[in-house]
Amino acid sequence: METVKIKDRSFAVSIPEETIKERVAALGAQISADLAGEQPLFLAVLNGSFVFAADLLRSVSVPCEISFVRMASYQGTSSTGKVRQLIGLNESIEGRTVVIVEDIIDSGLTMKELLLLLENYHPKRVLISALLVKPGNLKVDLDIPYCCFEIPNDFIVGYGLDYDGEGRNLRHIYTVED
Repeated sequence: METVKIKDRSFAVSIPEETIKERVAALGAQISADLAGEQPLFLAVLNGSFVFAADLLRSVSVPCEISFVRMASYQGTSSTGKVRQLIGLNESIEGRTVVIVEDIIDSGLTMKELLLLLENYHPKRVLISALLVKPGNLKVDLDIPYCCFEIPNDFIVGYGLDYDGEGRNLRHIYTVED
């Protein structure tokens, strides 16, 4: 099994690139079928979702737009529990279907905060898409209709996810080795 070393940690492949690409394409097809006749706005949460967002949008066949917001709750390998909005939304989402594109939903606190913030802009509806969800670590109740993979509560890197800024460029998803 392929391993990589990032800073002081070793990581092993847990989800290979081909498996990720197949699942993201299937998710894009599902979103396209569900949102046929609409023109959704995909709202990608930076920094981690940029790779997932690019691949997902290329697999969506309905007319759509994309915008980006930046929120943070991580430092190192653990959530700080404090959510901060760093970059805001500039487009009007009033009356529109918004699909949030998130790399990973861990505690769910960042997502819950984003959903509350988006309510102020009066969207028609907001749907959540996530590359990864850690159901065993969720601290809030979320409806996540578009999830690629559910994973255990391990720290991971690759495919846009980082460890203190490094590892986003890795093609596979890697799990930290103890």
